[in-house]
Amino acid sequence: MLDAESKDAKRHGLERKRIILYDFKNSMEVSQMKTKSVCLSTIFFILFSLLFLTTVCSAGYPDRPIQLIIPYVPGATGDITSRMLAEEMEKILGVKIIPNNKPGAGTVLGAEAAIRSKKDGYTLFYGGASPFVYAPIANPDVVKYDPVKDVEPLGFHYFFPTVVGVKADAPWKDFKQFVEYAKKNPGKIRISSIGVGSSTHFAIEMLQSITDIKLTHVPFEGGEATVTAVMGGHVEATLDGFGKLKPHVEAGRMRILLIDPKKPTHPEIPTLKELGYKQGLPATWFALWAPAGIPDEARKVLIPAVEKAVKATKARIDAFGSICEYKTPEETRKLRDTEYKQIYEIALKMGIRKK
Repeated sequence: MLDAESKDAKRHGLERKRIILYDFKNSMEVSQMKTKSVCLSTIFFILFSLLFLTTVCSAGYPDRPIQLIIPYVPGATGDITSRMLAEEMEKILGVKIIPNNKPGAGTVLGAEAAIRSKKDGYTLFYGGASPFVYAPIANPDVVKYDPVKDVEPLGFHYFFPTVVGVKADAPWKDFKQFVEYAKKNPGKIRISSIGVGSSTHFAIEMLQSITDIKLTHVPFEGGEATVTAVMGGHVEATLDGFGKLKPHVEAGRMRILLIDPKKPTHPEIPTLKELGYKQGLPATWFALWAPAGIPDEARKVLIPAVEKAVKATKARIDAFGSICEYKTPEETRKLRDTEYKQIYEIALKMGIRKK
């Protein structure tokens, strides 16, 4: 009896050991599976995080404010329209664009500051042909950068016609009388521009050559100074953009004697060709630029943003008397290069530039 009970006890003990060992084995397997699962989850989490961070970084431009260098004094036409464009770009890009006025040397100082800045897409430049066409031709010693290789266009904004304006009570009622007086009194008519080497300065030189007259050039740093100088009697005339003179003409303070190219809304103002001259004057234009070599990431964001911003400003720009017309970077570059060649040839003929 005892032997039988003893055998049963041993049998039950062995069975319990088997069960315990089985449970332990299963428990270990489950634990290992859970551990593997946790490890795999951790690995997937890390990979996902890296992928997310890579995506964020690749779409990270811009992640801080952008500086916009404006080569005009506060209140100048170019200053006002550049700020219009900046406001629209802020809405599109979602970051602040900080205007920084750096006038001087016919907009060359501002252009040079932008070109010498870090090429990361966080410093842009608003300007036209003056620093990249006229100044390099008229004053090559002043320009310390390559106007072709050191800068790249991001998009064209607008242009406005060039005009010759005088005070409303000036003795010349039209451009013909203006020329006749200038021929009889060489150098007596003082005419203002936005600066030495600027597009308006060059246009004044062209105007003298085309009409065979002698004027006295009085340069300013831009802004309303060119116009207030006329109304204050410091100069007798100014050569500037139509948009800048438009409100003064409408208020009866000034008169426009000449315009180039023709403004359909003002058919009464003649162009040089309408007056019998073979050549006209170039129009002033503006575009947005960046130092050459900015990252592709920044370029891919900025170019479509410029296009949208330009189109958003069209109504207000056109109301100024200008013509807002978006052009791609390629079209803007072609415009700049074509104008450079034309002006260079004219400069050679006028003796402003030597080969």
